Amino acid sequence: MLSARTTHAEPAIGPLAAKAASATAVAATSRLAFIDNVRWVMILLVLSMHAAVTYSPAGSWYYREHPAVGPLETLLFVTYQGVLQGFFMALLFFVAGYFVPSSYAAKGPRGFMAGRLYRLGAPTLLFVLLLGPVTEYLANPPLRAQPLPPLIGDYFASGSFLSGTGPLWFCAALLVFSAAYGAWRAMRGAATGQLAVPTAAGVALAIAGLTAAAFAVRLVWPLGATVLNMQLCYFPSYILMFALGLAARRGDWLAKVSDRFAFTAAAICVGTAMLMWLPLLILGGALRVGGIAAFSGGLTWQSAGLCLWEALICLGMSFGVLAGFRRWVAGQGRISKFMSDNAFAVYVIHAPILVALAVWLAPVAMPALAKFLLLWALGALVTFGLAAPLARRIPWVGRILQ
Repeated sequence: MLSARTTHAEPAIGPLAAKAASATAVAATSRLAFIDNVRWVMILLVLSMHAAVTYSPAGSWYYREHPAVGPLETLLFVTYQGVLQGFFMALLFFVAGYFVPSSYAAKGPRGFMAGRLYRLGAPTLLFVLLLGPVTEYLANPPLRAQPLPPLIGDYFASGSFLSGTGPLWFCAALLVFSAAYGAWRAMRGAATGQLAVPTAAGVALAIAGLTAAAFAVRLVWPLGATVLNMQLCYFPSYILMFALGLAARRGDWLAKVSDRFAFTAAAICVGTAMLMWLPLLILGGALRVGGIAAFSGGLTWQSAGLCLWEALICLGMSFGVLAGFRRWVAGQGRISKFMSDNAFAVYVIHAPILVALAVWLAPVAMPALAKFLLLWALGALVTFGLAAPLARRIPWVGRILQ
């Protein structure tokens, strides 16, 4: 049977490519070029995450090789994947939340939801109905030995398609978040007055609240547990960052938060997280057989420690990335504009392409880390350089992927 696979942390938000605006004078109707740059770089990191999971001992993806990986390689894989998982999805929820109020104000309640249904719902359906089954088919040799039509029929008849969103789970989640925002606006109306910029106390409170919320959620849904292909164990950070994106628009935080504050917050949060990383793993027993289970959830200090670590990474990396791009990558040249224009299409179509490349590379004998880097590079070249531009030229598909 064609079964839906839970993917490991990947973003998918509607197209954000647009004209650059000043990083220090943000108009309510403008797009920020540095935010578009953040977005396409994060989607490039999505490819890296899935390429890593292909050869790493940790994570979930359509196709995995499970090569022999030594302790050092395992530590490098887990650290890299852990840092990415800690922030890049949450940061993209922040970005999505930042642009929601202006979209709602411009289109009104009905137009806003109609736009969200098209921008987010149509790509999700494209993946569920076509790209997901194709990806699963490519990833499983036993499936490739069977006729495809009966497998597709069983995929729908069994209800597996309900969990078949793959990477497009983010679109589905963002659609729910957008509907919740629309309902809140319908009941409460537009918020008035600007919000003060974040303070050190506010950051500390956000870290504490996020840690507690994640710990509580993982009592019910531990790491790896999914509901309709959504890993609810990570949703406290997604909800918080989406809400902070809404607040950032209202308070004009992307213009008003100083570089000094952002970089200081990033250094303290990320520095603290990395200092506690190895002690957390060693003292928590992660290096022993079966020791990772204590980190997954439940009333354990290991779960609480991991939740704190993830909260520090989430807030710290988000501050650092946003401030760094605002300061040093604030504009768009020809290459960055091309990457931005094709980023969403890459996100939607990358799964079957990356799996096909991994299957093609399967006979190649290489160390796991080197093979991960090779697959990432090939995946980026094929998806950004060829597949996405071609897909965007297909009339009905191109409209979905714009």
